[in-house]
Amino acid sequence: MAAPVLVLVDHVDGTVRKTTTELLTLARRLGDPVALVLGAGAQAAQPPLAEFGAIRVLTVEAPELDEVLVVPKVDALQAAVEAVQPVAVLVTSSPEGKEIAARLAVRLTAGVITDAVDIEAGADGHLVATQSVFAGNYTVRSHVTTGIPVVAVKPNAVTPQAAPAAGTIEPLSVTFSPATRAARVVERQPRERSGRPDLTEATVVVAGGRGTGGDFKPVEELADVLGAAVGASRAAVDSGWYPHAFQVGQTGKTVSPQLYVAAGISGAIQHRAGMQTSKTVVAVNKDAEAPILQLADFAVVGDLFQVLPQAAEEIRRRQG
Repeated sequence: MAAPVLVLVDHVDGTVRKTTTELLTLARRLGDPVALVLGAGAQAAQPPLAEFGAIRVLTVEAPELDEVLVVPKVDALQAAVEAVQPVAVLVTSSPEGKEIAARLAVRLTAGVITDAVDIEAGADGHLVATQSVFAGNYTVRSHVTTGIPVVAVKPNAVTPQAAPAAGTIEPLSVTFSPATRAARVVERQPRERSGRPDLTEATVVVAGGRGTGGDFKPVEELADVLGAAVGASRAAVDSGWYPHAFQVGQTGKTVSPQLYVAAGISGAIQHRAGMQTSKTVVAVNKDAEAPILQLADFAVVGDLFQVLPQAAEEIRRRQG
């Protein structure tokens, strides 16, 4: 039997996110994936976890996981590490995931790698992670030299591949630390659903910038025909044209889709830092000298209010 690799499951009431199936796919390169499901929904989560290679599914249900911020999740993950003794721990590189990874690494006296875009077993059998750093200008390969590697992996790092396994459900006992009482959740407000995919998980993103002048209708129309998420530049967000939750960039969210369409975005360094690992970049801009055009795989010099509707209409026609 191969060595276990612990994967923290990202789910909503048992609905497993694509980011987790990506982690399970990567984990199989290192050993046998063991999934950890926190909160209710383990029974619903078990089939997809087993489908993508989880040999075991550890579950923890406790009120602390819903009532308190972050720390109970770290407690549970630490208990799972002690029970499984994995060769690596993988989490999603979201804001919460990176905080969990950092706190766990401190507790384990281990190294942590964030924003990895690929992982593999090195010649010595140890995990080697590939990272895109300094706003995507450099690619580096890193490995942890102390303790169990804790790695936060960017969404869309790999295409999920099924590899059915047992996925045996096993309850895990956790003793929560006193630190869980330091900050509690006092209120929750559900986010309005747009019907579009989550920005950080989407395989296609259409983003608008200053060139929209505040009118995001062409951006949203193209996004909808492509089944894409909508993003926005910092300039658009700072102008109040689109909510901050959709900002792509160094001070917003980092995305790595298969296709990124930048409409009316000049391509400042802080924006490029959030989307530079996109597989294919299409830029639409009236300014032939805009920096984004140098980064783009395909560039259209033109008015987005003419280009995007034409593109959306042609896509609809080809979709039948």
